[in-house]
Amino acid sequence: MLGKSQKAAHLAEDITDFTAVQGRSLWQDARMRFVRNKAAMASVFILLMIVLFTIFGPYFAVWSNEEIDWNVMGDIRGMGMPSIETGHFFGVDDLGRDLYSRVIQATTTSLLVGLVGAATALIVGTCYGIAAGYIGGRLDGAMMRFVDILLAIPTTLIIILLLVVAGRSFFTLFIALGAVGWLTMSRIVRGQTLALKNREFIEAARAAGVSEFTIMYRHILPNLLGVVIVYASLLVPEMILTESFISFLGLGISEPYTSLGRLIAEGAGTMGYGTLWQLMFPLTFYVAIIITMFFIGDGLRDALDPKDR
Repeated sequence: MLGKSQKAAHLAEDITDFTAVQGRSLWQDARMRFVRNKAAMASVFILLMIVLFTIFGPYFAVWSNEEIDWNVMGDIRGMGMPSIETGHFFGVDDLGRDLYSRVIQATTTSLLVGLVGAATALIVGTCYGIAAGYIGGRLDGAMMRFVDILLAIPTTLIIILLLVVAGRSFFTLFIALGAVGWLTMSRIVRGQTLALKNREFIEAARAAGVSEFTIMYRHILPNLLGVVIVYASLLVPEMILTESFISFLGLGISEPYTSLGRLIAEGAGTMGYGTLWQLMFPLTFYVAIIITMFFIGDGLRDALDPKDR
């Protein structure tokens, strides 16, 4: 007979063998492959540092974003450069306002615009695409022709018209970006839904008497999450780029609020006077956010691609 210690050793070996051969789920495998992607993880770290800067940066600010330093107004180029002694860590803008506080506000605004705009496009586009693809028939044709008509109109034109008609505000900007961002998402989701709705597990759910809404919500939507997450991660920088372009034209968020696109436009306008810091700091944050978001989206695409498993 085996002793207790020997039985325990055999049991431990069996558990180890079972753990070794146990398979990994799609999400576990995707998480491991995303963590192994050095570029994506470095981008996550940089983006996290930027978010922490927008949260804790105001506690270190000496000047508010609207406060004017009258002492440097006469000589912005000579006295308004970045300095720890004056409390203007990033210098001042052409009106004598602290650029450090304004960059914090602009970065927060651009991140909110990207996240809220992408979330709006994600929700609307996913629901619209699933409904069109699953129901099919004439309704699908009519819904997709409506999307094609909207896609034929220049996106920038739609956003500018909405901002001019409804007024320049945060809410209007979110609505304008969400109103055009969901179109491509709906087409992607609709195509994936068409490929899934006739699969065996969907037919089994119908045979079991599951309602159509439940099938869309519990069986089709979970199988679309990989594609939706990847596209949503790429949609965030696209929203930030669009907002920055609108702000660069002077049609974005109005004062006293600002965004990175607006600061870049102001810095580019005063670059000829030798105040390069007015362009350098907002442009650095802008480029860092865009590049990191694209690297994260690329990492998610590689991690969630079933062909690479």
